[in-house]
Amino acid sequence: MSTIEKVQEEVLVEEQVGINNEIILYNDDVNTFDHVIDTLVKVCDHEPLQAEQCAILVHYKGQCSVKNGSYEELKPYCSALLDAGLSAEIQ
Repeated sequence: MSTIEKVQEEVLVEEQVGINNEIILYNDDVNTFDHVIDTLVKVCDHEPLQAEQCAILVHYKGQCSVKNGSYEELKPYCSALLDAGLSAEIQ
């Protein structure tokens, strides 16, 4: 394997490791389904059906992954969810 191939392989591995974060949305007894759905559409660019499915999963399972990406990419999304009164964290 040449030096260039090794460097490209290392970069690919670093890129794959860097995007393995996700925003987890947690269930609460405060927010309505409509609020959760509207917030996911507005903040995470979900389609309404996708947002509704996430809200149902959160309600029945207690949590749901709503967005994937690098930590830095997800920070503003997670902050916006928290600002809207939802319970979420980046993992």
